[in-house]
This record gives sequence, C-alpha cells and structure tokens, in this order.
Amino acid sequence: MVEPTANWVARPVRPERRPVTEADSLAANRADWDAYADEYQATHGEFLGDEGFLWGPEGVREDDLGALGDVAGRDVLEIGCGAGQCSRWVLTHGGRPIGLDVSMRQLQHSRRIDEEHGTLVPTVCAGAAQLPFATAAFDIIFSAFGALQFVADAEALVAEVTRALRPGGRFVFSVTHPTRWMFPDDPGEGGLTAAQSYWDRTPYVEVDDATGRTAYVEHHRTIGDWVRALAGNGYRLLDIVEPEWPEDHNRTWGGWSRTRGLLTPGTAIYVAERLV
Repeated sequence: MVEPTANWVARPVRPERRPVTEADSLAANRADWDAYADEYQATHGEFLGDEGFLWGPEGVREDDLGALGDVAGRDVLEIGCGAGQCSRWVLTHGGRPIGLDVSMRQLQHSRRIDEEHGTLVPTVCAGAAQLPFATAAFDIIFSAFGALQFVADAEALVAEVTRALRPGGRFVFSVTHPTRWMFPDDPGEGGLTAAQSYWDRTPYVEVDDATGRTAYVEHHRTIGDWVRALAGNGYRLLDIVEPEWPEDHNRTWGGWSRTRGLLTPGTAIYVAERLV
C-alpha cells in the first residue's frame, strides 16, 4: 500500500530563461515530480487508465495508432513511465516491459497499481541521459508524453537510446508540439497569441522564490532538431503524427484544451526505426 504524501501545492516561482546543466535539470525535475506525483495521478489517473496507453492529452491510443508495432515477445523500455500505465499495456499485449522514471514517488504509484491488478512491471529510478542498461538490450524504446523535454542534451539522449536499442528496433516518443514554445501555456484565448521565438532554445526555468532553488526546467527543440538528432544516429523516420483534437473531447490538461486544440497542434509523435 502506498501511503499518500502531503498534497502538492503550487509554490510562488520566478520564471527565467537561462542555460541549465543536465545535472541541475535532473535534480529539479526529480524533486518537482516527487512532490507532484500524488496530485498528478489523482487528477489524470482515470483518464490514463491503469493499463491504458495514451500518447498525449488529445487521447490518441496506441491501440489505434500502432506506432510501436507488434510488442509480443519484445523487450520494451518506457522512458518517463510515471505509474507504468503504458508499460502495463505492453505487458498485457505480450511484451516484456521495463519502466524508467526519475521520480520514485511515481514508481510507488506504479507498484500500487500492480498490486491492485496482480501485475508486475519492473521499474528503475533513473534519468534518460544515462540509461542503466546494457548495449542492445531492447527491441523497442518509447516515451509517451512529457519526459524528453526535461533532458538537456537531445543529441546525447538519442545517442544513448541508440546504444540501448537493437538494430531494426523502434524509437517512438511524443512531446509537446515544438510550435507550442511560441505561445503562453494558457488553455484559453491567451494561449493563441505567439509571444516568443520558435527558434529560441533557451531553457524555461522556474526558481522557487522562498529558497532560490531551481524548481523546474524544460528544454525546447524544434521539429528540425529532433529530425537531425534521429538522422544523425542512424534512424529512418517513419512518421511524425500531429494528433487533431477530437470534436467531442472537452478535457483541459494544463495548456491543452479544446479552445487551442481545434486550431493548433499540441502534441507531436515521432516514429523512428534504427537502421544500423
């Protein structure tokens, strides 16, 4: 049984734009997700499903997209697994999943759900920049929304994924659509007016006003940045999926909403295959 911690409370923060190291990014985002995990699962857990596989707030399901291909009998790594919902889907479809997340609290929720369903998804608490796995350990590596923008060096990240992925394997990931970087993170009309340059890659940082500590970091890459990182590491890009907002979908999730989603993409899903 996972005992609840104190509810996550948004603290006064000061936004900044400045360079941040990989180590500082990891430390800040690990602490943030440990504090936020209970609130996150309480708010989004039902929408995600205990054994569901959603690629983003639009509600696109892997059952419909089929981006991973056949997972049966495959060794599969999920980066940023949270409570393991997507990895548990892999397990129910005959795959051998391992979930990785920086937040121990998120992984405690994964164990809670395993106990409730009689499943077992192995998990590891670690960051994506240095994967604690042997070379060529996996047939499929994926990240279903929200993990890769917390890693400072995209080129190094893709290289590390390539090291752990077998030739012919798939690397599939979804991220906040890169064009969203231009707009305020506002689900209303205010989120429809561009306010900064798409090409400005300076990280977004939140500093805790009370302690001066770096509390949150997010890194931006353009569409071209991701394509070049994949091509430079020997991948064939199979698809870039930009999910449209469903007409009957009214859920607001952070900056994602019907107001914005009917006009501009909120998520990008990259589907790539390692050639060599």
